[in-house]
Amino acid sequence: MASMLEFRTPGFNPYAVKYSPYYDSRLAVAASANYGIVGNGRLFVLGLGPAGIQLERGFDTNDALYDLAWSEINENQVVVACGDGSLKLFDLTTGDNFPVMNFAEHKREAFSVCWNPIAKDSFISSSWDGTIKIWSPSRPTSLKTLPVGNCTYSASFSPTNPSIISCVSSDSHIRVFDLRTPVSAKYHLTAVIPAHAPPQGSGAPLPLLSTGQPFGGAVPSEILTHDWNKYRDTIVAAAGVDRVVRTFDLRNPAGGPAAVLPGHEYAVRRLAWSPHASDVLASASYDMTVRVWSDGSATRQQLAPNTIPVGTQLGVMNRHSEFATGVDWCLFGTGGWLASAGWDQRVLVWDAHTLLRA
Repeated sequence: MASMLEFRTPGFNPYAVKYSPYYDSRLAVAASANYGIVGNGRLFVLGLGPAGIQLERGFDTNDALYDLAWSEINENQVVVACGDGSLKLFDLTTGDNFPVMNFAEHKREAFSVCWNPIAKDSFISSSWDGTIKIWSPSRPTSLKTLPVGNCTYSASFSPTNPSIISCVSSDSHIRVFDLRTPVSAKYHLTAVIPAHAPPQGSGAPLPLLSTGQPFGGAVPSEILTHDWNKYRDTIVAAAGVDRVVRTFDLRNPAGGPAAVLPGHEYAVRRLAWSPHASDVLASASYDMTVRVWSDGSATRQQLAPNTIPVGTQLGVMNRHSEFATGVDWCLFGTGGWLASAGWDQRVLVWDAHTLLRA
């Protein structure tokens, strides 16, 4: 894999990396001292150029950083999730190291942030305090709080509907909220999917995996990450402690997984569907690898009824020497460039096509 760029974050262990939605040559990395257990955080804004990856701006915070999201209305702004429960909005054009806005309502660590990609006027955060909060970048107080009830590791907006929010949490369930429903109806909650359960209530025999084994579900465990498919707007992928990536069709909450993708040796920390292909996703894991998969949806029609496809692992990137915690696709170019980050204090930028050819 010759075409790989590297940037080191000495003294800080990255938790998340995101490509700018505006420029193919700009990345942001949220990192924490001492693996995020105690100490400061730092936001790195990186530029890709002829000389490799260069630091454009750095912002220091008093507590660890666990996630970040680029603003959808200002190309120079990034919001970060902090270990003290706060969210901070940084502007790359300011002359100082201070955030332009501070949002402090969560009672425990803020673990994920996501900007609304459709309406663009709001973002959400999720926290270990068991809530999701919706924010406007121009207001210091939240617009709405959605109760989840347990440690919420990841929350995301639908890529096609500005009113639909999803989250995954420590109770092994995927939740979907629709802000168009009345708040009196379960605080906008519209679906709860048990991610580790077999199909529910059909009376039919257990489905088979496409490899031939019966599928009886799995022991419930924490879900650490999820992501929406960018082309099929009802498909969500989720993964976590039990090492298996699963996809689900939100139109059938009780139907069990639409596909399973086994292969990681330790917990999966981050998922990212490709913005260039409907069946391709990347996963970063505590087994120090980033893997690229096909979810098998292209061949599903060829399978027998009541059969769950097992996805295909297209390639493995194993250059990290510690937990791989972040992965993201570049929106531009030929469709194969990925950035990954890990606790080895490294950010790697590489072309997935080199994996696929291997």
